[in-house]
Amino acid sequence: MNEQVKEFLKYMEVERGASKHTIRAYRKDLETFFTTVKCPPDRVDVSDIRGFIAQRLREKKSKTSVNRQLATLRSFFRFLHREGYIKHNPARLVPNPRPEKRLPRFLSVDETFSLVEKPQEFGFLPTRNRAILELLYGCGLRVSELASLTLDDIDLKEGLLRVKGKRRKERIVPIGSKALSALKTYIVERALMKKESLSLFLNRNGNPLSERGIRNIVVRYSRETGLSGRVSPHTLRHSFATHLLQSGADLRVIQELLGHSSLSSTQVYTHLDLSHLMDVYDKAHPLSNHKKSRGEK
Repeated sequence: MNEQVKEFLKYMEVERGASKHTIRAYRKDLETFFTTVKCPPDRVDVSDIRGFIAQRLREKKSKTSVNRQLATLRSFFRFLHREGYIKHNPARLVPNPRPEKRLPRFLSVDETFSLVEKPQEFGFLPTRNRAILELLYGCGLRVSELASLTLDDIDLKEGLLRVKGKRRKERIVPIGSKALSALKTYIVERALMKKESLSLFLNRNGNPLSERGIRNIVVRYSRETGLSGRVSPHTLRHSFATHLLQSGADLRVIQELLGHSSLSSTQVYTHLDLSHLMDVYDKAHPLSNHKKSRGEK
């Protein structure tokens, strides 16, 4: 790996507080770029980056993925320019491909309850899995935020959770009554393992549960529940936000609970809600049904 790439990744980790997942993504993006372009960073120009982006699009890569790679290149070359390795940032003037507008998937309230309440047995693993599902939905957590929780982050008496979000930004999130009950039950079972780890969620060997392990739990119970389509921890986060909006919660409140730095990131849920309302209208409104029965468009 190029020394300047190593220096950039170290800077992002130490100075900017990027997560391990983000660092892995940066490394992969840069390895892909320099494998394709085949020239050192100080020889890269605008045409190289434009050509790389065009090739990725020809390979039918998603525009979201290509935009992420371009953002990585902008950050990398901005770092090199600031450190004096290059005279200008060649990625600065390369425009982003217009991304596809895809609304995040969410579950209905009934589907969500069926999933979250699926683990019914007693014992360490079932109570742990129930607490995981309850917190993902009840607090709208990212999977990385859930995996990084420690015992010190929980205030059972006040029903509050300290969450470490992106760029180590902390926020306080209330824990709903059902999630709090599930969490208390799990902590009793966890204490019986007599492990010294401060991590809240442990695997069967008493080690911190990984993000992959959490994803597997969600997928397993979604299949057992009979939910169609791909369900992930982020599906529960989207469901949390969508259900709050449908219940009348203020968008700013949802922004704070989700830990979004910008309101624009939260505004996608207004489109979700409008889509839901239109669907309900089409199915329930007498005039809409009357038109469809007559075959009118």
